[in-house]
Amino acid sequence: MAHMSLNQYLQQVDSAWRNREGNLLGEFLSFRHGHVISSRLHIENPDSAVERVIDPPLDEIVAAHLRCVYSATNQEYVEAYRWQTQAVQAACKALQAQRDENWLLPMLLALCLDLRLLALSADRERAKRGQGPPRETLEKAADCLMSCFRICAADNRSSEEDTKRWGMLSLVNQLFKVYFHINKLHLCRPLIRAIESTPLKEHFSLSQQVTYRYYVGRKAMFDSDYVQADEYLSYAFQRCHRQCARNKRQILIYLIPVKVLLGYMPSRRVLEKYDLLQLWDVVEAVKAGDIGRLNAAVQLHEAFFIKCGIYLLLEKLKIVTYRNLFKKVHLILNTHQIPVDAFVCALRCVSDKNKSGKEEQGACGVILGQVDADEVECIIANLIFEGKIKGYISRQHQKVVVSKSNAFPPLNSISGA
Repeated sequence: MAHMSLNQYLQQVDSAWRNREGNLLGEFLSFRHGHVISSRLHIENPDSAVERVIDPPLDEIVAAHLRCVYSATNQEYVEAYRWQTQAVQAACKALQAQRDENWLLPMLLALCLDLRLLALSADRERAKRGQGPPRETLEKAADCLMSCFRICAADNRSSEEDTKRWGMLSLVNQLFKVYFHINKLHLCRPLIRAIESTPLKEHFSLSQQVTYRYYVGRKAMFDSDYVQADEYLSYAFQRCHRQCARNKRQILIYLIPVKVLLGYMPSRRVLEKYDLLQLWDVVEAVKAGDIGRLNAAVQLHEAFFIKCGIYLLLEKLKIVTYRNLFKKVHLILNTHQIPVDAFVCALRCVSDKNKSGKEEQGACGVILGQVDADEVECIIANLIFEGKIKGYISRQHQKVVVSKSNAFPPLNSISGA
């Protein structure tokens, strides 16, 4: 492939077109195919050569692709993105012109994947030059991808085998990646509704379903719907191919904090297997109800957690850690009427055990070493409000009165956890 001539390339593309081999055509128009490294195909003006071999409407797509390859090879990514956009738009028209056919879908999806990747490179190039607002090209790419999605979603009359709706999930996944990158997660909602309502939902390729559920699970996590996040992320992890260790690790980065919020504690073996021991001290601290240790673990790996986008989620584990600590107090005293001072003492003991010369801050802005009854009541009130403790605070007697049965409900049984 590295020494393929232009004429050889065009003849193979034309053959794939005439034989209606959509998958092969998609490969010939993808940046993952070997032809892109052939110097004999790096031509600035390929139009006349293309038109001699390939008929419309494919000629416009192939010419734009070759111009894109030429620009990308010269690291002119803004120009490469412009030509890729033209190729995608031409492919959309060709697909839309087909009645009761969808064999061009693989070609369109391959072009759309490269469109997103080139948009990222173009934005980096623009940032280096100080041109325009950040991520502007990626937002334009999202508009182009959405146009492709609408064409696929609107094909309601074709048979199940020939419908263009088979391209919906792949395009939705590309759009998810863009929206997460530009931090516009609210734009995911109509796409999720479209996929959830299609009868093809369970019949898309497994790899596309795994990607879809990964992003929907992450969105549910950011929306604080931890039960749904657990369901979707668990599906993605369990069905992700065992050889895709990097992808499984990426899923676990979000699944583990969600699991802990729901009361499931992962084993050290799993964290070691996927090189995520940064989370082990966090898990152990939550399990032990040790708020000081949790703060220390989060601060130690702060940069990693921020980079992964789970720092704020880990902050939410503080309320679970308080719940676990107070549950231990309840078990030790073995009474449903617990003095507030017992909780104060427990928090101070945890603080003293973890003293490192720094003030340790818990939820509600509480400085653990200086905690008093009012601050503890604030924490307990939040736990009662969230359903993590069944009971009430008796201010008159300075006691927390908890339910005689199931005073600390399992976290996975609490709506919204």
